[in-house]
Amino acid sequence: MELCSIASGSSGNCIMAGGGGGRLIIDAGISGKRIEQGLNALGHKTAEMRCVLVTHEHMDHIAGLGVIARKHGLPIYATEGTKRAILQTKSVGTIDASLFHTIVPGEAFSVGELVIEPIGISHDAADPVAYIIRDGEKSAAVITDLGTYDASLEETLKGVQLLLLEANHDVNMLLTGPYPYFLKQRILGARGHLSNECCGQLLGRLLHDGFQAALLGHLSRENNYAALAYETVRLEITMGEGPYRGNDFPIYVAGQDETSAMLSV
Repeated sequence: MELCSIASGSSGNCIMAGGGGGRLIIDAGISGKRIEQGLNALGHKTAEMRCVLVTHEHMDHIAGLGVIARKHGLPIYATEGTKRAILQTKSVGTIDASLFHTIVPGEAFSVGELVIEPIGISHDAADPVAYIIRDGEKSAAVITDLGTYDASLEETLKGVQLLLLEANHDVNMLLTGPYPYFLKQRILGARGHLSNECCGQLLGRLLHDGFQAALLGHLSRENNYAALAYETVRLEITMGEGPYRGNDFPIYVAGQDETSAMLSV
């Protein structure tokens, strides 16, 4: 199982995941050209991908979806609410509705040999989800755009070996930064985005002896820095009640404009 970010951040998101059972992309929030270039850099092509899993309809997750749908005809998996919102988004262009496969949070489905579990999450979108991808006994999850989390989400993610988890903002940078008040409240709210501190606290509760690596994603350009996110998450893990420390597992940071480290198990 492999997990790699082609782009991750407030300006666009696209993640590749999979392995021997096939590979897929999660979200297409950058141009089709950039998606192809990113996959080529990893030794793959867009046309080889099994499908596109869409988390939600915000443009930083679907900006390139229309292009790759029209060019490659990849199956698109999304909730009914997300599907409707995408088809009503004129800027992505026309997408053949027959390419969509409707999914339901909590109901696993298969794409080739991969088993995928969509997870309902708290975000200000029509019907957003995160995903766990399993290839036999190996697993990876992509969890971003998460305003808040609960014990149910923690339980669902237990045992995952590779994890891309949102570390969107530093709270102090956000509060003292240039964003208007309403936008700050949206980001900080229960349907907004996960802070560095909350990311570290959640990650600390998910670590286990079989865990392999974490990738911090969806960082804000204006309200975060890679080094700050990394150090804050490590500190939260070390200070937490769990048995692990921030240096016990590899932690990487995904960037907006370059592919990340390749996580594998």
